Amino acid sequence: MFLFQNISGADFLVWILVIAALMGLNELARINKWIALILFVAVPVILTIFVWPTTAGPGSSTGTWFHWVKVYSALAGCLGFMALRFIPSLQNNKWYLLFPPIILSVNILEAVIRDFQVYGMHGMIDGVFMNGGAWNIMNGIAGILNIITITGWFGIFISKDKQKDMIWPDQIWPWIIAYDLWNFAYVYNCVGDHSFYAGAALLISCTLAAFFVKRGTWLQARAQTLAFWMMFTMSVPAFVTSSQFAVKSSHSNAALMTVSSIALIANILVLILNLYRIYKFKKNPLKDDIYKGTKSYDDVVANN
Repeated sequence: MFLFQNISGADFLVWILVIAALMGLNELARINKWIALILFVAVPVILTIFVWPTTAGPGSSTGTWFHWVKVYSALAGCLGFMALRFIPSLQNNKWYLLFPPIILSVNILEAVIRDFQVYGMHGMIDGVFMNGGAWNIMNGIAGILNIITITGWFGIFISKDKQKDMIWPDQIWPWIIAYDLWNFAYVYNCVGDHSFYAGAALLISCTLAAFFVKRGTWLQARAQTLAFWMMFTMSVPAFVTSSQFAVKSSHSNAALMTVSSIALIANILVLILNLYRIYKFKKNPLKDDIYKGTKSYDDVVANN
């Protein structure tokens, strides 16, 4: 195959099960704050003390600084979003509303830095095969554009139903798709042999949740599914590296260039769309919801 080496029917079945499991855990975490606290505080504490020092130590495919930073930043995002959802005073604090976009930007920036680092890497490094090239620079630029096009920072609010979801109406589908393309390219570039699951399955799980289960909750779903996946892969790194269900990247220069090119083009198009709406409707991207008045934006607000 172009992107991956041989994929069996069993691999596809497990891939679908991974998506279903992540979506199910995301829904479980939405039920109430006590279940979420168990999942995002108690479980990580136990894993940090008793599991990860062994499974995610030096030499492991998840033993790099990036994986440790990623799991804790994802958990910090989940807990920060929970605070916004369940502490009423924070919901009226416009400065705390900066937390979701800031932690999203930091997470993207972490990956951008890693893409630039991998540019000069080749061969097995920390248990992962690296094939650095111009595609890493291209995708790093796409990630920077993805940060620049984050809008509606102060428009986040909490839904009125019992789940009290964090709703971000200005985070509309073009930006989400551009993010997905960029992030898949990042995983494919930097942890290629993990990308069948950590790229495609993980991104699809939160995107399906945000598009078909509860619209407007993409960032909340992204943080929660990412935290679950990182906790799992740091606990069982062999699942994506050496198990019978592991799917290896093709490590093809053409494939790497293709996914990074698509990601860069998509993010350039979103930037153009942002600039068009800013100019036409005289919006301030630092203060205004620039997609307010679109059907996508208005439907999310009306439904929450």
